[in-house]
Amino acid sequence: MNRRLDTLGLLCPLPVLKIQKQMRIMDSGDILTVLADDPASAVDIPFYCKENGHRLVNQSQINDHWQFQIKKK
Repeated sequence: MNRRLDTLGLLCPLPVLKIQKQMRIMDSGDILTVLADDPASAVDIPFYCKENGHRLVNQSQINDHWQFQIKKK
């Protein structure tokens, strides 16, 4: 199942904490699309994925925010 998480307006570490919470209720192989506008997210979210074994499928900047697609391990 694919899910979407809007963390626009939230500052570090809240986007990563919200991602962690979502990942707990997702199944392996599910995709989470995350929207974030905190500049630190461009570093924090890929680092979170690497440290937790999730795959960062896509990271792109769209206007004033980032979009991340994370596949749960």
